Amino acid sequence: MIETKGKKLLFDPFISPNEAASEIDISAIKPDYILLSHGHGDHVADVETIYNQSEATIISTYEVVNWFGAKGLERGHPMNHGGSWSFDFGKVKMVNAVHSSSMPDGSYGGQPVGIIVENEEGTFYYAGDTALTKDMELIGEEFDLTFAILPVGDNFTMGVEDAMKAAKMIKCSEVIGVHFDTFPYVAIDHIEAQKLAHAAQVKLTLPNIGESFSY
Repeated sequence: MIETKGKKLLFDPFISPNEAASEIDISAIKPDYILLSHGHGDHVADVETIYNQSEATIISTYEVVNWFGAKGLERGHPMNHGGSWSFDFGKVKMVNAVHSSSMPDGSYGGQPVGIIVENEEGTFYYAGDTALTKDMELIGEEFDLTFAILPVGDNFTMGVEDAMKAAKMIKCSEVIGVHFDTFPYVAIDHIEAQKLAHAAQVKLTLPNIGESFSY
């Protein structure tokens, strides 16, 4: 969850099926927007519950928004790669991500995306689940990022080493790690991760579940 310009933006909610997040009270989560990078279950598991207890609008790719719309979740704004739109919290641009995507029922989920949010309070890049890609250099050319949220768990996404290369490409030295430690496949060595970050001159934050901080 990111709060900016008085709005709460929730990204890829996977909470109730996550044993490590058992202390999180999902009923208290009431965002203004739910932004989804792709359709995998570990990114959309709690969308319906949170949508129904809030006034949230779903922002995602055309296929993902339509999938939820067919389930009765009709507050949605569809987008796609390269497109941008100005919302009341700022401008959103969807960029390339290299991963796979399908919905929890196995139906087509379109292509995964990264998401950039830009307003007068700052600009950040939420990479979603992605491999390292040269397209990230375009982000560094176009945007002056305040921070970036990059996957670091390896196996299914970039690992820490590739995330540090990504940080250089996007020209951002403030990185928040995601997609790590939830499952054995994505468990990481935090000490080694910080060594790699230090060598790359990157401030790497590996948040604890439930932790909050400000930029």
